[in-house]
Amino acid sequence: MSNVVNQRSRKFTLIIIDLCLIIIAYIFAFHIRYDNIHPRNWDAFISLLPWILLIGLFFITMYELYSLDQKSKWDVIRKVIVSSTLMMFLTMAASFLFREFALPRSVILISYIIINIFLISWKLVFIILLSRKLGTVLVIGDNQEHQKIARQIDTQFGKKTIVKFISSKELEERILHELQFVDYVMMGSKISNDLKAKIIYDSIKNGKIVYVVPDLYELLLSQAVITSIDDSMVMAVKPFGLSWSQQVAKRLYDIVISLVGLVILSPLFLLVGLIIKMEDPKGSVFYKQPRLGKYNKEFIIYKFRSMVEGAEKITGPVLAGENDPRITKTGHFIRKTRIDELPQLLNVLKGDMSIVGPRPEREFFTKQFEKDLSSYVYRSTVKPGITGYAQIMGKYTTSVDDKLRFDLFYIRNYSFVLDMIIQFRTIIVLFDKTKSEGRVESEKLEPKNDRSLNY
Repeated sequence: MSNVVNQRSRKFTLIIIDLCLIIIAYIFAFHIRYDNIHPRNWDAFISLLPWILLIGLFFITMYELYSLDQKSKWDVIRKVIVSSTLMMFLTMAASFLFREFALPRSVILISYIIINIFLISWKLVFIILLSRKLGTVLVIGDNQEHQKIARQIDTQFGKKTIVKFISSKELEERILHELQFVDYVMMGSKISNDLKAKIIYDSIKNGKIVYVVPDLYELLLSQAVITSIDDSMVMAVKPFGLSWSQQVAKRLYDIVISLVGLVILSPLFLLVGLIIKMEDPKGSVFYKQPRLGKYNKEFIIYKFRSMVEGAEKITGPVLAGENDPRITKTGHFIRKTRIDELPQLLNVLKGDMSIVGPRPEREFFTKQFEKDLSSYVYRSTVKPGITGYAQIMGKYTTSVDDKLRFDLFYIRNYSFVLDMIIQFRTIIVLFDKTKSEGRVESEKLEPKNDRSLNY
């Protein structure tokens, strides 16, 4: 059976197992809570069961809990806890909405604990058993890409994965021959289109999964529309950016969310502002900095100040790194928890930013990136965001070109559903240390991240 078929069947199986464990958890919760289950309570559970399963399916797919061969143990634990917590709150909301008050809150709380125990336990056992099977990945590219991709594979698939490398300059026959003896194929971005096409065709024919690092041309075609001119099939490639209706819908959503967020978070704003002032009475609560927005129009971004007053005057324009002495004690906490980003809701309300979009960058770095990466100019065809696709998929130390691919993919594939997915997955990012770690000393001068000079 091919790798592709195995992947699909395993995904379906893992989802079914998760849903079954959720049902079993509720049954256990009822027996823990009651010696004799009252029919009225049980009937309320049966009435809500389709919604419980639908909510469970939504978060299982949202956080990809079925994809266990590409996640660390801590990553799985984080995602299970976050997804089960959201499931619990939505289940309570559903019981209220559908007037099923007979389903006790105590049962929902007990089931929440059992769901975490069940899902975490069986997934960790599955990962341990899976790690015994060594997979082989064939990396095809140039020598520069080889080392980078090999490190990424170690992080994503685990140290036990066997990584083989073959240069894209090798004879085509030798490359195609090597495909027969591996489980996965990964191609770099600097391979000719003809060779890519042959590798993909041959891999699909042999049931191999192919991972391709896309270039701009491939991202442009990701949402091409198939149509015809006379009797010839053609692909219509639209420009980067959002349609008028998408911009209006996105703006209305931004206004509602930013207003609600500012009202709800106002006590937190006051508390954080007070703590910042107590630590540094002479300094300002907010840090303001010019950034470039849509079509590179300059605006002032707002953040809670996390560094000493006038930090840039002391060190000049350098990137924030690990154990940066300029960061205050309060600053360490609000950076780690992303609280320093919350004032950007004001930018969203003003229309400078959106809730979701590419992170705004400084003019100095933007000009440098546009000079080095010709496709960087397309990044400014939408408003920058508080969170974005590059932030949930990448890390703090992800390179500019890799972040650019995520940003261009987002712009090319924009939808309201994708915005919701990014916002839900941002919750996971808040609990993932690797997403916010500072750069090591040797990397500080390389402008590859979006938190540059976020004081």
